[in-house]
Amino acid sequence: MRIGLIGAGAVAPFHVQAAATLAGAELTAVCDIDEGAARRAADLAPAARTYTDHRRMLDDDIVDAVIVNTPHALHLPIALDAAAAGKHILVEKPMATSVEDCDRIIEAADRARVAITVGHIQHFLPDKVAAHAAVASGELGDVLMIRDNRSTDYRPGTRSPWFFSREIAGGGALFNIGAHCLDRSLWFGGAPAAEVSATVSHRFGAPVETDGLLRLCLANGVSVSIAVVSDPPTRGDSLVVVCERGVVEADPRIGATVRVDGASRSLHAHGPDDIQTGFTAQLADFLNVVDGAAPAVPLGHARHVVETVLASYESALATAPASLASARA
Repeated sequence: MRIGLIGAGAVAPFHVQAAATLAGAELTAVCDIDEGAARRAADLAPAARTYTDHRRMLDDDIVDAVIVNTPHALHLPIALDAAAAGKHILVEKPMATSVEDCDRIIEAADRARVAITVGHIQHFLPDKVAAHAAVASGELGDVLMIRDNRSTDYRPGTRSPWFFSREIAGGGALFNIGAHCLDRSLWFGGAPAAEVSATVSHRFGAPVETDGLLRLCLANGVSVSIAVVSDPPTRGDSLVVVCERGVVEADPRIGATVRVDGASRSLHAHGPDDIQTGFTAQLADFLNVVDGAAPAVPLGHARHVVETVLASYESALATAPASLASARA
């Protein structure tokens, strides 16, 4: 499978290494509007050609599939172009900046009969995989509640300027970092969100939200709380899943642990290659989908993550809970 990487930002090296690791995958092109960034990523894959326009890359017909790793609002036009060119698509999360755009991407891929997956990396990180397996085994009983705490840094100057443009990014800390939390919390919770209440803060003079608190009720009655906080004294990335007969905690800096009746057991110990392992597993899943398998992350789930983030903005603005249409369908 000849793969073109569109967007050579922060996680580009993980995508490049994943393609180099998997049999049957070859990175043949890297595209970025910053030619220097494209060349730096391509240096890790000597056979790859570099481009500054994805349409030229598609016209040259040197790829069978693309990884869309661009600012969020660009996912839609690039995915549509790729589908029209008959290329399979792995699009980074969030799928798009609106539910309508998610639907347009899905419909375009369906019409073109190309495979599409959404890069919700949480489903492939070793600590989350081990924790989810423990929950899914039934050993701990039903999930009752979930607490998800994640730190970030949305001080202007700490990340690329496009992250602070609502038009390009879709929002701020909740759309970017909160989408990871929603993805994994909905996955572990086992049902879509029926209702969300949200509070957001705008600090540091940033034009988008820098912090947010979400309270969700899932369609199966599971309660979820999510906190995304910018620049706290202590960095955090902790997912705690409370079940009937035990508690599971996943933290990529530590691993995954389960505690039952006063005794703790390690499910996965953090390793230095965990993030790369996740990206490689994500690309392997994509290749399997191209071959006809079902995706590990259903497209409806990826769409629902976008829907839930947008509903949280509605809730914060109205200072009232927001109901989600997909849970009522």
